[in-house]
Amino acid sequence: MSGNSTRDTQWPRFELFQQEQPGKPHVNVGSVHAPDGEMALLNGRDVFVRRPECHNLWAVPARQILARTAMELAADDGWLDVPVPPDAAPQLYRIFQKTTQRRSMNYVTHVGDLEARTAEEALKLAQRRFAAADVFVWWIVPAAAILVSDEDQVESLFRPARDKTYRQPQAYRTLSQMQEIKRTTPT
Repeated sequence: MSGNSTRDTQWPRFELFQQEQPGKPHVNVGSVHAPDGEMALLNGRDVFVRRPECHNLWAVPARQILARTAMELAADDGWLDVPVPPDAAPQLYRIFQKTTQRRSMNYVTHVGDLEARTAEEALKLAQRRFAAADVFVWWIVPAAAILVSDEDQVESLFRPARDKTYRQPQAYRTLSQMQEIKRTTPT
């Protein structure tokens, strides 16, 4: 085997969705690479649930997400003609939208669920049922592909983050300390 292998050695990418409190929607907070969904939940907790309140976390393999921008949908309507296999059984899909550019941390928000036979069919139905004039991005996710943090793990997974003290970066005075070291160190 040559040293210049072009084989992908990254673990699969998972998108993480956080629910701050019961009754609030799940919101995409970012992605992690992990060997499986279980590790993705743990990595996601460590990366994204350090300071904010978290009640529930979902991990979804990125390859399971049908993602379309409004521009893509407007530019090519060929996806509307994708045939549904005759033996395709209906399944539950979770529907996500991004409707604003204001919150840079949050990409998409869960707006509801529906049953469809394919992700494309779910997108067609979602555009009617969850119509909004300002949707920038649609994400369609099979509910079966989502690994959900267990209700009985809420305390052990998320409680430690609630007790951590958070400081703004300027509280560390790193720049002023580095300037002082530079000023007092002989050259």
